[in-house]
Amino acid sequence: MLAADSQPEGYPTVAALRFFAEDLARRTGGRMRVEVYPSEQLGSQNDTMELAQFGGIDFVRINAAPLNSLVPETKVPTLPFLFRSIAHMRRAMDGAPGKAILQGLSAHGLIGLAFYDSGARSIYTKDRPVRSPADMRGLKIRVQTSDLFVSMIEAMGGDPTPMAYGEVYQGLVQGVIDGAENNFPSYESSRHFEAAPVYSLTRHVMAPEIFAMSRRRWDMLSDEDRGHVLAAAAASVPVMRQLWDARVLESRRIVEQAGVQIIDDVDRDSFARAMTGVWDDYADTPALRRLVEDIRTMPDADGSRSDA
Repeated sequence: MLAADSQPEGYPTVAALRFFAEDLARRTGGRMRVEVYPSEQLGSQNDTMELAQFGGIDFVRINAAPLNSLVPETKVPTLPFLFRSIAHMRRAMDGAPGKAILQGLSAHGLIGLAFYDSGARSIYTKDRPVRSPADMRGLKIRVQTSDLFVSMIEAMGGDPTPMAYGEVYQGLVQGVIDGAENNFPSYESSRHFEAAPVYSLTRHVMAPEIFAMSRRRWDMLSDEDRGHVLAAAAASVPVMRQLWDARVLESRRIVEQAGVQIIDDVDRDSFARAMTGVWDDYADTPALRRLVEDIRTMPDADGSRSDA
């Protein structure tokens, strides 16, 4: 069986997939073996998602954003400024809201297995610090292929430019885009910090990654083997989170030592106020609004509801 990830070898999601593969092999006495292909070896996220839907790939790790147009429930965790903290996001995705989102995949050729972290996404640019929406004016910012992300960047004041992840570095170097948005590990591992050395901590989205399986392949499995897949996927989540937390700290240290200017005095409230229309447009059904409210009223892991 095949598993695909867009990130490079050693990245926490790739390491988690490798743990999953080893654990699944152990649980099944070697009957179920998974080969992991990182670095977009099997195609972009959109390519591998489509391949999984048709049964050409068995497992995929993808961001929630490319699923937004396909699975309405996945729009909710990508809403800007929804989560108060990483702890809040993890609690929500481990609970009933997360289960409801994963279940939404089953009608579209995929089986949602688990959520992996994608950290807090922030804006990075070639030469302009971003502290308020006014600073975004005129900036061409790369986004994933997602209507929601396009609307978000427009609401933030920028010019959204959809582009494949593998094309971002060259786009920055050639001036096709002025910046992009992502978390510290992606910013560092992709070397985007070399071409865009200003990182502004907007922390606008904390959308998790989704680990999914081809439904065609799932339907071929026995109930016992489905249980093994689910158990191995669940076991990979704390492994991923531990690696992720350490990687965030290390990636920030690396880019700071490389001379990246990190802008911490961002007026997040002004950005959040600009998102009212985005929430109205994308949490646009009673079911999605209920899901949003379930997440907003869920306490952080320590029981608090304070902002991150």
